[in-house]
Amino acid sequence: MKQLTMFTMAIVLFSGVSLLTAEETKSGLQSGEHVGPFYVTKLCGADEDGVTVGKNLCYRCKNGGRPQVMVFTRSSDENVVKLVRQLDKAIPENDSKQLRAFVNVLGEDKTAGKSTAKKLATSSEAKNVPFVLPNEFENGPADYGINPKADVTIIMVDGGKVIANHAAGSAKDLDVQAVVDDLSKILN
Repeated sequence: MKQLTMFTMAIVLFSGVSLLTAEETKSGLQSGEHVGPFYVTKLCGADEDGVTVGKNLCYRCKNGGRPQVMVFTRSSDENVVKLVRQLDKAIPENDSKQLRAFVNVLGEDKTAGKSTAKKLATSSEAKNVPFVLPNEFENGPADYGINPKADVTIIMVDGGKVIANHAAGSAKDLDVQAVVDDLSKILN
């Protein structure tokens, strides 16, 4: 009986920790922080953005002080695909505000990252969003503080400063609508 009680308590505690972790995932630069440069290699997408596939550059720098959404993902989950579709749609709708977005695919090796990027580009059918592999491909730029346990981190920037941040330990927990709603914060 004592073992059963301890086992039940362990399950309850473990479940509580899992729920807490899913709700409180913190990853990436936070509101008010300055967004520094970092280099990536363009893998695919955004054929008309003036950057050729294979080029190594700083997209953050290319976008300058414009409002931009930087997605860092380890997943090609349907929620990430939905987010990319929404961002791809928002870019031409906000042409006068010069909205930009780019998806940084993270992973343990470059080959897997390239495969994930191509899968996301194909699944999302994105025309305006480039998919890139950061030079620091495992966890993104060191000074950005991307949580290695976060499947998805979204940093929303205007004027070189973070305005909003969204992160999910599991891509299945990503609140796509909350991210889309926060676009208004960077499109003022």
